[in-house]
Amino acid sequence: MMRNRSVPPPTVVPVLVYPDVVAAVAFLSAAFGFVERTRIGEGHRAQLAIGEEGAIIVADKGAGRVPPQPGGLTHLVRVRVNDVEAAFARARDHGAKVVEAPVDREYGERDCTLEDLAGHRWQLAETLADVAPEEFGCETVSPWPAYRSP
Repeated sequence: MMRNRSVPPPTVVPVLVYPDVVAAVAFLSAAFGFVERTRIGEGHRAQLAIGEEGAIIVADKGAGRVPPQPGGLTHLVRVRVNDVEAAFARARDHGAKVVEAPVDREYGERDCTLEDLAGHRWQLAETLADVAPEEFGCETVSPWPAYRSP
């Protein structure tokens, strides 16, 4: 795949709509440690890095784009971290609303869910163990290729 320095390099990049792009970038940087890479206009869009391999685009409302509305959940963004307790505390301390505190899951993950200033839901997840899907009642249809851990 050809590389373009004007767009984030991951294959899949969520575009999240916020009522105030500048406020969203400040919040996401402080609460989750994301790093702003590209600013497009004054409050139009921004590209943020998440760790070494992730990215999101923060977009303004308009042209049919709207941020989440109270009472509705349209998506959840899962971010893998090395220390879920520290990531949870940082986000909570910067004003993220706690939806679910950190909890251990049967599939080898510890995760929590938080809501940002516009109502987007973020699930922070830490791997505790390598668990085969079959060990908790699921089925491997096609195994994931080898990947780098966060």
